[in-house]
Amino acid sequence: MIMRYFFFFIFSFLTCLSSTAQPAELDRIRSYRMKNDREILNDFFSFLQIPNVATDTANIGKNASWLVKEMNAKGIENVSLLSLDEKNTPPAVYGEVNVPGATKTIIFYAHYDGQPVNPALWAAGLHPFHPQLLNGKIDENASVQSFSSANFPLNEDWRIYARGSSDDKAGVMAILTAFDAIKHSGLKLRYNIRFFFEGEEEQGSTHLPQILEKYRSLLKSDLWIICDGPVHQSGDKQMVFGARGDTHLTLKVFGPKNPLHSGHYGNWVPNPVMELCKLLASMKDDKGKVTIKNFYSDVIPLTATEKKALEKAPVVDDELKKRIGFSQQEMEGKNLNESINLPSLNINGIESSNVGTIQANVIPISATAVVDLRLVLGNDWRKQQQKVIDHIISQGFYVTEKEPTDEERSRYKKIIQVKKGNGDNV
Repeated sequence: MIMRYFFFFIFSFLTCLSSTAQPAELDRIRSYRMKNDREILNDFFSFLQIPNVATDTANIGKNASWLVKEMNAKGIENVSLLSLDEKNTPPAVYGEVNVPGATKTIIFYAHYDGQPVNPALWAAGLHPFHPQLLNGKIDENASVQSFSSANFPLNEDWRIYARGSSDDKAGVMAILTAFDAIKHSGLKLRYNIRFFFEGEEEQGSTHLPQILEKYRSLLKSDLWIICDGPVHQSGDKQMVFGARGDTHLTLKVFGPKNPLHSGHYGNWVPNPVMELCKLLASMKDDKGKVTIKNFYSDVIPLTATEKKALEKAPVVDDELKKRIGFSQQEMEGKNLNESINLPSLNINGIESSNVGTIQANVIPISATAVVDLRLVLGNDWRKQQQKVIDHIISQGFYVTEKEPTDEERSRYKKIIQVKKGNGDNV
């Protein structure tokens, strides 16, 4: 799994940037990679040991510095940090390779930050920033292997467990390794290339538009290739022409100002958890279709060529259901590829009162859900947000951006606070 992932990006890099790839050239690339397996993974382990939560400013800076040093060592030109004047804004790491006579420029993108860490999700003996080598999947009884004594080349189904070992430090390392392999194999590049490694993707790329605008002339190009995605579920290599956009809404329904005993007030004081659940349930029907007015109205349909390409993709639905552990897809009558080419409404999580050993017989004061809207071609993230808000109003809610006042509590039957997240279109 480790080296298969790396070689896929090396192969993609080669076919995009060098002369038409011949078997002999691919053999040279593969030979370089196999001879340097241990060194490549040793560098990768070093990278993974640096905590990379986007809000951890000090360690994000260490990640950026590590990348600058690594890129300089590989002979990449004009390596620099693309930053803003705003304090604590993660920088993008930039570098370039200019090819004499080239008329086109391609930018390779990946991000070096990772999602916040929930220790409860890490299996015993594993730590997000202490990378370990396992001979398979942790949920299939794989065991930890000694990196120093491992025999190379490694089995392709072995895995590295650490935060960002896939999403997306693997993409960063694969891009740099691909460039290194092509360079040392003596192959010639056809295009100028740029490297752009973001440090805030898992926080919604809040400052990315400003960075792109500030460095517009530096980042002028003909194509961006985003190396931040999975291999196909079949294990085959895939190149995807587009990715769904994303935006979020945080919905907070209010109940009593203080927690109330359910034996004393149940059936009389409305429960905000119940109200929130009913609201969320109103947003989808039993066949997985979003019932919000005009939710799909601005979608640009797939072209005949796109539909044909999807039809030729390996069918993995039945096997994937068994592997994941469910039997019926959410959207009735649609396979995986058809479903992910439509806009979606997903609930990221719900939070309210306590459960488990600290549960209590109360009517909670509020209930909060985060709704995740995935976007396709034709959608505008602001308009999708507004469609959801209009639906909430149609369900009888008074919408506010702040905590409700006593006057609002007395005046309105159902109150919800809506906070709009940032977004990006497809």
